[in-house]
Amino acid sequence: MHPRVSTRLIHVNMVDMDSLRDEPLGYLLHRVTAALRAEVAAAVLGPADLAAPAYLCLRMLSRSPKSNAELAREAQVSPQAMNKVVRELQDRGLVTRPATAASGRSLPATLTRAGVTVLARLDPEVAEAEDRVLGGLGARDRRELRRLLVAALPR
Repeated sequence: MHPRVSTRLIHVNMVDMDSLRDEPLGYLLHRVTAALRAEVAAAVLGPADLAAPAYLCLRMLSRSPKSNAELAREAQVSPQAMNKVVRELQDRGLVTRPATAASGRSLPATLTRAGVTVLARLDPEVAEAEDRVLGGLGARDRRELRRLLVAALPR
């Protein structure tokens, strides 16, 4: 016995697709981002007792050491909010900052070995959460989406 497919559902989905074609790209990106953020927070970060801003901070620091001001600008939060995130990560032993600045006032944060380990453990789980959210896209389309997003990043 074959399950019945509702033509009404197919029609609604086709109507939804047609209506979304004219939506601003920023709105569509926001909707996808919100879905990704919710899935990653629920399935990965919550169980790891890590908030999304902390994960974002770890991810940014995995690329290179950064000052609090650089982290805040990149995350689009206030320096005070980022300082709170960095302090919490320091308290957990995931991030370190020098006690004094070598020059100027900047105290660049860096990942500790524990921070690198946490990212290495979470990254595959984050990828699985992304796959669940983007399940409507095939592997080739997901790679193409990633390529396009990287190409669109400001230089």
